[in-house]
Amino acid sequence: MTRKLYSTVSFFLLMGVFGTAHAQTADFDPDATLTLATNADPTLNPWTPGAVVESNLINTLVFDQLVRYDKEDLTPAPALASSWEVAEDGLSWTFTLRDDVTWQDGEPFTADDVAFTFNDVVLVEELAANNGSSFGPVEAVEVINPTTVRFVLSEPFSSLPYYLAYYAGILPEHLLGDAENPLSVASFNKQTPVGTGAFQVAEFVPGSYVRLERNPSYWGGEPKVAGVVFSIVPDPNTQLAQVLAGELDMVTVSDPALLAGVANNPNLEIVEQSQNVYYFVALNQNDPRFQDVRVRQALLYAINRPAIIDSVLKGYGEIATGPIAPLQQALYESDVPNYPFDPEKAKELLAEAGWTPGPDGILAKDGVPLTIEMPTGQFGYLVPATLLVQQYWKDIGVQADVQVLEWNAYIQQMFVNRQYEATLAWWSTPPTPDVSPYYASSAAEAGQNIPGYKNAELDEIMAAGRGATSEEAQIETYREMQEFLARELPYLYLWYPDIVTVRNVRIEGMLDINNPAAFQYASEWYVALTP
Repeated sequence: MTRKLYSTVSFFLLMGVFGTAHAQTADFDPDATLTLATNADPTLNPWTPGAVVESNLINTLVFDQLVRYDKEDLTPAPALASSWEVAEDGLSWTFTLRDDVTWQDGEPFTADDVAFTFNDVVLVEELAANNGSSFGPVEAVEVINPTTVRFVLSEPFSSLPYYLAYYAGILPEHLLGDAENPLSVASFNKQTPVGTGAFQVAEFVPGSYVRLERNPSYWGGEPKVAGVVFSIVPDPNTQLAQVLAGELDMVTVSDPALLAGVANNPNLEIVEQSQNVYYFVALNQNDPRFQDVRVRQALLYAINRPAIIDSVLKGYGEIATGPIAPLQQALYESDVPNYPFDPEKAKELLAEAGWTPGPDGILAKDGVPLTIEMPTGQFGYLVPATLLVQQYWKDIGVQADVQVLEWNAYIQQMFVNRQYEATLAWWSTPPTPDVSPYYASSAAEAGQNIPGYKNAELDEIMAAGRGATSEEAQIETYREMQEFLARELPYLYLWYPDIVTVRNVRIEGMLDINNPAAFQYASEWYVALTP
């Protein structure tokens, strides 16, 4: 069976919050263990640089956040924080914490842990915390009392609760507070981390699996499954073969052509979701060749995006126009500059920029050929899509030298060290139009602004968006931002994918709204008892 889910998101700032009730299940198997997959060895610390798709969902089960996403509309909802409010001037947010939370080693969770996580980890520029640039406006976190913290800001930050709900796990001060670098403690990151989440790490065998067991003292109620095992399976085809064989309970499918074997299996269901995800080609802006907007526009005109969606995604996606995906509804703007497949237009723009064919057919300028080093990682759509882009660029006289890397090596080279000229990747972002962490000039060197694009005008537009608290002001500001991004192309926008998941029907209680939210409510997953 196939179900398609669309997320509906409200963009008004939440000044008050509400709780969510747990699913009521009378007959479930308390000894059941679920087996999922990840593509590489994870790092069991949500803030360690390079801990991304292979680690995020595991860390969501182990490390709770101040805020999580609401089950229905992805607006911020209580987690470790029971409520919050913003100051009238927008320059601080005060969070009231739950008083019944303990760490998985029995120590009490307090405001000191929140202050440590941000003041001593996230906001320390030298540590280059993963997603740290998301919190650029935060100057400090003040402890008011053991159950109250205040985030002090340098400028209004209306989307703060959305970012606190996005892979922003709180770390234990009592275990990491004395470490020289809290992000590189091997015994924590690769063996036995301690969080406040629904599940705790029981065993980590590198290259094989991570085994989690339920946290019996979880503040949200004892989880209904005994544990979750993440098998480390780099190859997506192997992952799908294992779910078909019953060895895995759920996988995200990167090649929809493989779904034919799933449709007739009564034990499996296909869930298709639209999420806040977009694929792109990043062109390193430290390279003078890519600082010319005509070159960026030409390289996008040369890519046949509908053909990639048809051949690689098998139709499970649509052309991207910018970082705000259609699921954001009122804030999504489709009437912006677009770049239909037009190789002749691409050649014309490159010629205007001074690139003309050399004797070998490769475009050159001042005797230097337009050759681009383009690393890619072994994950999902990346390799086949990159090879197609290589061919499209070759057709207009641009040579892309593709290097295929193991996933962790790719993340280290591209994301951490920024050693690339062009690369095809994706962003999965919080359901908010505030994309400052991915585009701000201040995030160009060590943050999430992967291309390193810097533009003061764009910074001003995004700052206005962060200060907007009404829907009307947000719509106006973010429409201007989307038009600017579509014209200037800090990233070459490719497509918004539909996320296709194959799941064993024995898993019940799992939200279909999106993966981050589904894993934030993992204590409610269960396996029904069979008669």
